[in-house]
Amino acid sequence: MKCIFMGTPDFAAVCLEKLASSRHEVLAVFSQPDKPVGRKQQILPTSVKACAMQHDIPVYQPPTLKDGSALAQINQLQPDIIIVVAYGKILPTEILHAAKYGCVNEHASLLPKYRGAAPIQWAVLNGDRQTGVCIMQMDAGLDTGDILYTVKTDIGPNETSAELFDRLAVLGADALLKTLDLIESGEAVPQKQPQGDGFYASRITKDMAPIDWSRSAAQIHNQIRGLQTWPCAQTTQNGRVLKLHTSRLTPFSGGAPGQVTEQNKHLYVTCGDGKWLEILELQPAGKKKMDAKSFLSGYPVQTDTYFGS
Repeated sequence: MKCIFMGTPDFAAVCLEKLASSRHEVLAVFSQPDKPVGRKQQILPTSVKACAMQHDIPVYQPPTLKDGSALAQINQLQPDIIIVVAYGKILPTEILHAAKYGCVNEHASLLPKYRGAAPIQWAVLNGDRQTGVCIMQMDAGLDTGDILYTVKTDIGPNETSAELFDRLAVLGADALLKTLDLIESGEAVPQKQPQGDGFYASRITKDMAPIDWSRSAAQIHNQIRGLQTWPCAQTTQNGRVLKLHTSRLTPFSGGAPGQVTEQNKHLYVTCGDGKWLEILELQPAGKKKMDAKSFLSGYPVQTDTYFGS
């Protein structure tokens, strides 16, 4: 089929790479305008734009889709289908119906759960044991369209949102190609989404980073792995900010919330339910990420050491 691809970040670039290497023809790519990145605020192409350039695919980066210019470009290209993966803009109704088969969207959750901007992080933050990818026919609602294809996968007990991102990107790309085959052959059977509001996956913000050590070990473990790699769960020690990157639940318990214990070069923190959470990787402000053994060598734990202090 002749496709137009709309997407912006790494997650979408994985899908575009597989699509560009398939039998389908990618007529053009639409991506968000390039933005300053990093401390130096260097203007860099979006991940999807960079992928498109490698495959010599024309790229459009309209600042808005509301003035009719993007629709005119799409009509001129005459695509069979428009594929949307983490594009970051709401599509006007006219664009939703601009292609023969309309617009399909790859969404990284088992809809209707986790409609919204951050489905992968929220699945981990909430301690879900399973997630997946849905390919849906887009309509005027927010992630409310009919489901065309679904793939499910388990979430590992220590899997971070960053690791899950990478896995779902590959699963989603494969699911999309399968969906295109079903649509082209006339075998796709749209299914209405189950009734219910599910859980809206709002954007992740920096104010979600501070750890409240009165919460349970499981809740804090989910916070640490769910906010990896941004903004990262954070705590303090004697006023110094620490980013906590990875952790592990343990059978040990004892002490007061936030109390830090060192045993055989392992770093443990007591949580609100009395259980110890092992911190595997962390990062003092202004330093590189390090394992617990390296941290303890430079920042020895005293008997009255507390996180959150």
